[in-house]
Amino acid sequence: MKKFLLGLIAGFLLAGFGAVVLVFALARAGDRKPSVPDGATLVVKLSGEVPEIAPVEIPLPMFESQSPLTLHDLWELFRKAEADNRIKAVVLEPSGVAVGWGKVQELRDAVTRFRKTGKPVYAYLRSPQTKDYYLATAADRVYIAPEDLMDVKGIRAELSYYRRALDKIGVQMEIEHAGKFKDFGTNYTHDAMTPETRESLGALIDGIYGHLIDTISASRNKTPEQVRAIVDEGPFLAAEAVKHGLVDAAKFEDEMFDEVKEKLKQDKVRKVSHRDYSRVPASSAGLSTGTRIALLAGQGEIYRGGAAEGFTDDTGMIIAAPYTKLLRDVGEDVSVKGVILRIDSPGGDAIASEEILHEIRKLSKKKPMVISMSDIAASGGYYMAMTGDPVVAYPYTLTGSIGVVFGKLNLKGLYDKIGIRTETIKRGKNADIDSAYKPLDAAARAKLKAGIDATYGTFLARVAEGRKKKREEIEPYAEGRVWLGTAARQHGLVDELGGLDKAIDLLRPRLKIDAKEKVELVLYPKRKSIFEQVFGEPDRVLTLAARSQIRAALTRAGLEHFDPVLWGKGGFLAIPAYSLKVE
Repeated sequence: MKKFLLGLIAGFLLAGFGAVVLVFALARAGDRKPSVPDGATLVVKLSGEVPEIAPVEIPLPMFESQSPLTLHDLWELFRKAEADNRIKAVVLEPSGVAVGWGKVQELRDAVTRFRKTGKPVYAYLRSPQTKDYYLATAADRVYIAPEDLMDVKGIRAELSYYRRALDKIGVQMEIEHAGKFKDFGTNYTHDAMTPETRESLGALIDGIYGHLIDTISASRNKTPEQVRAIVDEGPFLAAEAVKHGLVDAAKFEDEMFDEVKEKLKQDKVRKVSHRDYSRVPASSAGLSTGTRIALLAGQGEIYRGGAAEGFTDDTGMIIAAPYTKLLRDVGEDVSVKGVILRIDSPGGDAIASEEILHEIRKLSKKKPMVISMSDIAASGGYYMAMTGDPVVAYPYTLTGSIGVVFGKLNLKGLYDKIGIRTETIKRGKNADIDSAYKPLDAAARAKLKAGIDATYGTFLARVAEGRKKKREEIEPYAEGRVWLGTAARQHGLVDELGGLDKAIDLLRPRLKIDAKEKVELVLYPKRKSIFEQVFGEPDRVLTLAARSQIRAALTRAGLEHFDPVLWGKGGFLAIPAYSLKVE
C-alpha cells in the first residue's frame, strides 16, 4: 500500500510538471522571433561551459536563461552579426569562461573576424581570470569595473598524487601501460611526477604560456618581454591593470555604454542580448541558406555500451552503439552533403574507440569529411580521427597520446585492515586475473602486458593508415605523449591549424563548391526536449544523473581523471595520463 501511494503521488507530481512544461512550451511556440532594432548593439555575456552538444531543452524561463549556448550557436551568432546591417557594435562580457584553449581560440577568432567588418567591439570585465581576459583582448577597447581584481598572473598545472594515502588504507593500484609517456595512473602508484610527465607537461605549459604572452603583446601594443614582466606582477587591482596598459579604463558598465552611445551617435544604446539574437533566423540577418554540412559532435569519454545507455550529452559521454547509429543516420540523410566530425574527447575504452572509428570510416566513404578537433582529441579521441580525411586542430588543442593502459584496484590490504575475508574458487589459470582481492602475479602481469602491447600495435597501425605514413614514422611521436596542436602539425599528426572556418574551407573543394557559395552547418545530435528525455528514456535519465553527480564529486575531490564507469567496465583504455586544467 505504501509503495502504491508513493507511486500515485509521484505520478501526480510528474503529471503536474508535464502540464506546466506543456503550457510554457505552447506559449513559447506562439512567441514571435525576437526583433532586432536598427543600430543595435549585440551584448554577448559568456560564462561557464560552452558545450559542443546542445543541452536538453526545457521550455521554462528559469531553465532557458541558464542553458548554455553551444560553440556552434556562438559561431553562428557572430556569423549572423557580421552580415546583419542592423547590428552596429558588439559588447563582450566574459566572466568565468570555463573552456579549454581550443574553444577559447574559436571564440576569440570569431570576435576578431567580426571586427574586420569595421563594427566596433567593446569588452567589459568583472573579476576576470586569464581566459576571460584572453577573449577580451580581441576587442577595440577593454574596460574593468572600478576596484575590481584582475586575476591574471600566469598559468599553472597541478597534479595530485595519492600513493601514500592509498598505502595508509591498504589499497594498491596496479597499472600496466604501453608507451613511456602513457603514465595514466601514476597518480596512484607514485608520490611525485615522473620525468616523462614533467617533460610532457612542461612543454604544454610553455606552449600555452607563450601563446598567451604573444596574444597580449599583439593586442596591447607591447613587446613580449614587457608583457612577461607585467604578468609577473599579477594579479592586479583595476587601477594597476589600467596603469600597466592591460585594460583601457576602469569604469562602471553604464559609463562604458555611454561611450558606445557616443561612438554610434545614438541617443540611447539599443541592446540585444546574445540569447535573444541566437533565436533570430539567419535569413533575417541577410544570410541565405546553402549547402548543408553536418557538424557531427563527439563529446566526452568513450564507453562501450548499448542503446539503453544513451550516447552523448552534457554529462560528457560517447557510448559506442548509439553513437554509431547516429553516424548511420547522418550517412542516410540525403540533405547533408558533407560532414565535419567535431571531436572533444580525452578518449576512453579502446574497443569502443575501434568500433566508432570503423563506423566513421564507413560514413567517410559516403560523404566528404573533415575532422575538426576541439579542446582535446587525445588517445581514443585521436583514434576516432584516423579516417584518412584532413584533420584540423587549434594551435593549442591537446591531442596525440597514442598509447594504451590497463589498471585495477587491489583491495586486499584494506580488507585485511577492516576484517573482511575473501575466499575464491576458480577453474582456469587466469580466472581471477581481474580480481580486486589479490595482486597481479608475474604470469598474470605478462598476460596483460601482451594484450596491452597488441592493442598498442593496433593503435599505431590505425594512426599510420589514417595519416598515410609508415609505422616507424609515427612511433617517435607516440609512446602516449600529449602534444599541442602546433607540435602535432609539425610531427604530421594533424594537417592544418584552425577551427570551424578552416574545416569548412578544406571541405569546399571536396564538395566542389567555391569560396563564395554559402554553407549551412547543421549540428548533430540535434537538441532534445525534456519530453523526449524524460518520457522516452526515464531509466537513462536517472542513470546519467547519478553518473553526473559521481563525476562532480570526484572533480571536487581532485579526482576528475579517475572515472569509475570506465574502470568498472574493465578492458584496455586509450586515455591520457592526466586531465589538464590550466589556470
